[in-house]
Amino acid sequence: MDKKISFTQAELERLFPGLRIERPRREDLDAAQAHLDNLTKPRGSLGRLEELARRLYAMRRGELPLSVSPALMLTVAGDHGVAAQGVSPFSQAVTRQMVMNFLHGGAAVNVLCRCGGLDLRVVDAGCAGGPFTPHPILLDRRLGDGTADMSRGPAMSRETCLDGLCRGMDLAAEAAGRGYRCLGTGEMGIANSTAGTALYCALLGLDPDAVTGPGAGSDPAMVRHKACIVRESLRVNASLLASGDPVDILAAVGGFEITVISGIMLGAAAQRLPVLVDGFICSAAYAAALAICPALAGYTVLSHASAEPGHSPALFRLAHDEAAPDGGGEPLLHLGMRLGEGTGGALAYHLLCGAAALYNDMATFDAAGVTATEADRTA
Repeated sequence: MDKKISFTQAELERLFPGLRIERPRREDLDAAQAHLDNLTKPRGSLGRLEELARRLYAMRRGELPLSVSPALMLTVAGDHGVAAQGVSPFSQAVTRQMVMNFLHGGAAVNVLCRCGGLDLRVVDAGCAGGPFTPHPILLDRRLGDGTADMSRGPAMSRETCLDGLCRGMDLAAEAAGRGYRCLGTGEMGIANSTAGTALYCALLGLDPDAVTGPGAGSDPAMVRHKACIVRESLRVNASLLASGDPVDILAAVGGFEITVISGIMLGAAAQRLPVLVDGFICSAAYAAALAICPALAGYTVLSHASAEPGHSPALFRLAHDEAAPDGGGEPLLHLGMRLGEGTGGALAYHLLCGAAALYNDMATFDAAGVTATEADRTA
């Protein structure tokens, strides 16, 4: 994409009434660093845990004690019309089957959320087959019965995309109102790695052949076909993509679940809550949300590096985006995972808990009666 629109605050509020995201303040980051430097350890010796603690302090504007509990994982599901092009080894019916697995507690994200102490809600953003039977952990935020085939035209209208973003923001506001102090994002949707790849290409100028990966397990021939479908999707939607408007881009080649996740991230930042970005698909949602409002970067934590080959170059571009210099930089975990669902976020949540606890509970040199010279503290 050659041209990128940067919305002013007034334009953002016209699109999303009441949305205001303020970057974390430098004075808060500095105050947190001063406290961390006075704890009973050499300066910087806790590495990225210190970075996390500093950012958490700044997100909350110095509110103590630091807390990321309780936490809520929002796993958002939706179907994609482009699945009809044979871009996944699994049929579209698997999206619905996996949502039922989430509701019955049998998926990896269920297990890791239980292990890590996160609550889980499953959001139906638009799965094929109509609404699900109500369930205690199911949230119905349907935008339709799956997107249109983006290789034939836009995946959704601009109006539907704006509606999905607002629904995601409302989910974040509702979670904050219930007392949640940290949100996680996850996804489920057959063919959503195709949509995610197209978003990376459209937003970051990446080449489909370099970014397209196996997704749910495509063989090399299917990966090549998938790249062709991504390229065709970019071609048929070229007029929308050329505008540089991130909402138009998200509408053209995004997905219902990706759109709602982008909204959740923006809404979490507006509430000054940290939001855990999962792997390949959620990072594509992050790229779209970041293009809408670069100040979002101050509130996001990149959970893990996906094994999808396109994730690393996409995150490199995002990390070096001059419009968003205050983000989390490198992903926290490198575990070779590529499942999605929010599994990486559920694991990374442990690190946020540890960072907050260290900030709150470690003794200072004076309080512990530990004598240390300036040389000792910087050793």
